Amino acid sequence: MTMPTLRSIVATLVMASGMVVGISQAAPAVFSPDGVAIRGYDPVAYFTESKPVKGADEFTTEWNGARWKFASAANRDLFLATPEKYAPQYGGYCAYGTAKGHLAPTQPAAWAVIDGKLYLNYNEQVRTRWKKDVIGYNAEADAVFPKLLSGPVEGE
Repeated sequence: MTMPTLRSIVATLVMASGMVVGISQAAPAVFSPDGVAIRGYDPVAYFTESKPVKGADEFTTEWNGARWKFASAANRDLFLATPEKYAPQYGGYCAYGTAKGHLAPTQPAAWAVIDGKLYLNYNEQVRTRWKKDVIGYNAEADAVFPKLLSGPVEGE
């Protein structure tokens, strides 16, 4: 039996490291920097107060792999009864970005409730662009979102 040469060891290590680099981690189902959905804003408040409202540490729950904060116990309880009703579409990733084939971060102020669903966007300028064709962009996003979850996420 012969000893492996330095060249064959290096070649094996390079191939192995290439395989490791090629493996991508699936994106979280919910955009949640630091594990907190909507950057700590209350998803129910978008519906009940028609504006973004910061959630409180004393009113939280875990759902779909993220921590959700609420402005009140009542809002938390509404969410727990029907989370799909209040959670943002596309896991809180940018609706426009999702339509364009990538998962992008969002800002709580770049929001819209349309047909009883909450949508978030990267910023208010992107939200304005998305609102020009909500039906079209959402159809595109609906088609690609499940596939996008298996890939990496853009910078937060």
